[in-house]
Amino acid sequence: MNPEPVNANNIFNVSIHLRRMAEIHPHKRAVVYPAGRDKYKRVAYSHLTFQQLDQESDYYAYGLEKAGIKQGTRTVLMVKPSIEFFALTFAIFKVGAVPVVVDPGMGISRMLRCLEESRPNAFIGIPIAHALRKLRPKYFKTVKTCITIGRRWLWGGLSLKDIRLTSSKPYNIAKTRQNDMAAILFTTGSTGPAKGVVYTHGTFDAQIKHIKSHFNITSDEIDLPTFPLFALFDQALGMTAIIPDMDPTKPGFVNPEKIIEPIMNQGVTNMFASPALLNRVGRYCENKGITLPSLKRVISAGAPVSPSNIARFALTLSDGVEIHTPYGATEAMPVISIASKEILSETAELSKKGFGICIGRPVNGLEVRIIEINDNPINEWSDTLILKDGDIGEITVSGALVTKEYFRKPKATALSKIKEGNRIWHRMGDLGWIDKKERIWFCGRKNQRVITKNGLLFTIPCEAIFNNHPMVFRSALVGVGSPPNQKPVICIELEHDKKQKRKKLIKKELFELAKTSVLTKDIETILFRKAFPVDIRHNSKIFREKLALWAQKKVT
Repeated sequence: MNPEPVNANNIFNVSIHLRRMAEIHPHKRAVVYPAGRDKYKRVAYSHLTFQQLDQESDYYAYGLEKAGIKQGTRTVLMVKPSIEFFALTFAIFKVGAVPVVVDPGMGISRMLRCLEESRPNAFIGIPIAHALRKLRPKYFKTVKTCITIGRRWLWGGLSLKDIRLTSSKPYNIAKTRQNDMAAILFTTGSTGPAKGVVYTHGTFDAQIKHIKSHFNITSDEIDLPTFPLFALFDQALGMTAIIPDMDPTKPGFVNPEKIIEPIMNQGVTNMFASPALLNRVGRYCENKGITLPSLKRVISAGAPVSPSNIARFALTLSDGVEIHTPYGATEAMPVISIASKEILSETAELSKKGFGICIGRPVNGLEVRIIEINDNPINEWSDTLILKDGDIGEITVSGALVTKEYFRKPKATALSKIKEGNRIWHRMGDLGWIDKKERIWFCGRKNQRVITKNGLLFTIPCEAIFNNHPMVFRSALVGVGSPPNQKPVICIELEHDKKQKRKKLIKKELFELAKTSVLTKDIETILFRKAFPVDIRHNSKIFREKLALWAQKKVT
């Protein structure tokens, strides 16, 4: 029996893309998971085809509906990357429920606050997640339905087996509309409190179209998504997703061999990697002389990607294969993009001089404008806000993939959104400028700018001057004291494989570097730190706020 027809002009639902792929490519592998290893340490994979994944998610959708999870039910999903994760996620979309996604790596306290703020109605998770729910019940007062993936102990509720209801009839996908809430995805909170971003089904649909078009992705490709959430786009795009054997909360500490292995075993053509993972795998490949000829495309995002990182990983790729560095945020992604050829041949040298990091041009007709720096809400859009090209201001974006609000946070929404009739402009909270070639250059976070008596200092341009020193792995500009009289301090993390006994000489050389640029000539304090605190999602964004507190204690 055929499923109920869906009018694509009126109905928006991510799971429609999966069903379409199940009809077009029923026997193609949709998701491949490393199930274990044999006595020779060879990895054994399990998989579901598109037809199987569509059917499996149908079974769970029937069970979720019977359990009371239906359209609009906010549902916490705390399941490790696995075949069940994919089947359950699409089942949630099929019934029209709203998955609540929180990164467990942000720490238990912050995660609990996020979950409480989402006011979930249902909770689907592995045993340890349910144990946390029972130990901290005040954060889960609104939960009515519980489902355990794995062994259920004393907390009751349903098991995965209970909700897998087989049927010969395809599940009728919920008739969700473009502006219906589809998911709540929490930001990492790397530069402020974590916030629940409201995704609509229209948002997801626009993202899928932009990703497919901009990166020229075809349905015969095989992807290695090292960030689990991005793997869900693979099924919608018709790509096979190979789930890597890694801890997704610690990409900066990944075992490079467990990334290289699936690329070679499965003929991976596309890989998403955070800058930290790209750096770790690239260094390993450089030392071992390893190349990855099957890759047709590498996408790295989550934080600025240094040209040296790009150049190193490019050595593993075949001629003509590019590393793309799209720019965006949980609230709007992807927004802007540039590829390695343009970076390495042109913009990298300018970045070293303090121009910022070139993040490219807007993706597929999205509108990007640079407006004057302002820390207050802006209620209505006006073109008088727009700065002339070349001036540094806040990056704003408008388009179909831009989210419109945070869940139950009107003040945060007011600070980040500007209304223009029926349109919404999202304030990225990042600073940048536009050059004569209509490229945007990223200069750092707005709330991390340093306001001194001599004017503004921006993190990325200033740090670039110090990063030119061969012994510097990365640097971070922070401000000590209160605006407008902050004292600029540069924190330095040296290369880990270098001797750190030459710090006195290195500091002298860094001060000499500082004097060569108008951007850094007034910086008089340099501090060394063994390792910088970084974000938990991509292990790449530097927690400059934490460094600032540390620096405050060191210089006062």
